[in-house]
Amino acid sequence: MARAELLAPPGPKYAGLERAAGQRIEAVGRRGKFLLLPLSGGDELVAHLGMTGVIAPEAEGAAPHKHLRVRLLLEGAAPNRLTFVDPRRFGRFLVVRRGDYAALPTLAALGPEPLDDAFTAERLLAALARSRMPVKAYLLSQRPVAGVGNIYADEALWRAGVHPLTPAAEVRPEQAALLRQAIREVLEASIAAQGTTLNDYRTVYGEQGDYVDQLAVYGKAGQACPRCGGPLERLVVGQRGTTYCPDCQPLPRARGARARRSRP
Repeated sequence: MARAELLAPPGPKYAGLERAAGQRIEAVGRRGKFLLLPLSGGDELVAHLGMTGVIAPEAEGAAPHKHLRVRLLLEGAAPNRLTFVDPRRFGRFLVVRRGDYAALPTLAALGPEPLDDAFTAERLLAALARSRMPVKAYLLSQRPVAGVGNIYADEALWRAGVHPLTPAAEVRPEQAALLRQAIREVLEASIAAQGTTLNDYRTVYGEQGDYVDQLAVYGKAGQACPRCGGPLERLVVGQRGTTYCPDCQPLPRARGARARRSRP
């Protein structure tokens, strides 16, 4: 790599990029929502796309994108310019010592990969039992399973019939089994459809993801539930908008928290 150019204000989200100069990218891997690129000098380039970030080739001489944050200049490769464009600035792009994720506590604490054999219903149930957080918020923490974001949490909880405000520790074994299967089904379907484009998201080739056409509940408050026909409702869980079906996903009565519902 010839060098990495920072085109965003310096800060912890873009730390250490100058160290990438002269190092070779040895592989491209992934853990949860993080891209991991080990470098030949013992460092590691870590990228998180956030909600709208895209890594894509840049044609030489092209006008810079208005939301360009980082440009990588590569040697002996075609294309030899890669850019990180991030309109909403939730992404991260930094260089750390390989495997040292002290500056990335979410990465260090990630749960199992959802499509790995290690992600079993029993392991999910054991992870959920460790928290009293609402199950949706706990999924978004990435600790019980890696890589489940806001859209896919809504979709999986609806498929499994689990209310998003259910305390994680109160999810029953049969619900955990359904939730594990739902998470895998939703992610596999979304991968096949190249992801979900609502506004800015694009693939590395500039294409939109088509899973938006398969969404059952996310962003559809006020519309009919695809399963029972009742109206979907919206609430806020962990500061994230959440859509669910109050009939298909009943809140456990014993210790159920009050939901803050709002019509669209």
